[in-house]
Amino acid sequence: MPDRQRVLILGGTSEAVDLANAVTDRFDITYSLAGRTKVPSIPKNATIRTGGFGGVAALSAWVRGHDVSLVIDATHPFAEQISANAANACKMTGTPRLRLLRPAWDTVPGDSWHRADDVADAARLLPLLGRAAFLSVGQKELNAFAGLRAMRFLIRTVDPLNSLPLLRAERIIGRGPFTLEQETALMREYKIDVLVSKNSGGNKTYAKIAAARVLSIPVVMIKRPCFPSGVTVDNIGEALEWLKLREQKTT
Repeated sequence: MPDRQRVLILGGTSEAVDLANAVTDRFDITYSLAGRTKVPSIPKNATIRTGGFGGVAALSAWVRGHDVSLVIDATHPFAEQISANAANACKMTGTPRLRLLRPAWDTVPGDSWHRADDVADAARLLPLLGRAAFLSVGQKELNAFAGLRAMRFLIRTVDPLNSLPLLRAERIIGRGPFTLEQETALMREYKIDVLVSKNSGGNKTYAKIAAARVLSIPVVMIKRPCFPSGVTVDNIGEALEWLKLREQKTT
């Protein structure tokens, strides 16, 4: 029996876990995580790697050193640096790469979106729209809102925060997915009048967007960064087809 192809999946999303679980019987999977979440979701029967690679050259060396045949970038839509590094490393090593990227959200009737180019742009817009904001951004992006001292913030994270750069903020711990009823009740409880969210896409975190619509709350929606060119699919089924084609080429 020939050796199975070695596939590096850059993970951190539910789609990455589901894809890895679907193919560990046919491929030798290494599932890589940045390591920012203390108790992440991980696939079964895969080799788990935690932590950064150290840049393009180091990632290229890792791919070569571990005889990786294929790379699937299934990271978060805002994981800009690792996606760029993966694209460059695969180009350097001649390794086929697939980007599994869930579709972005778009407005539906009843939404009140104010689109922001980035987190700094979102902070600029925020005081024009409300006084009590639910910030659905990463911990590293909170500094952008530190100068808005007249505003009140609600922050929800999976892990406790060691520090918080915001003057008036309440912190809660929670791991989704959350229901529409839960998100609506949360915003009512904390008297939220504006939501700030990255356009992460997908169904598992969409309830807060729907809750804002129900409550007639404006949403500051941060657009996705630009991605490296290359083969991109937006669902697991197409990713499985891509893998199947490459599996056939080696048999």
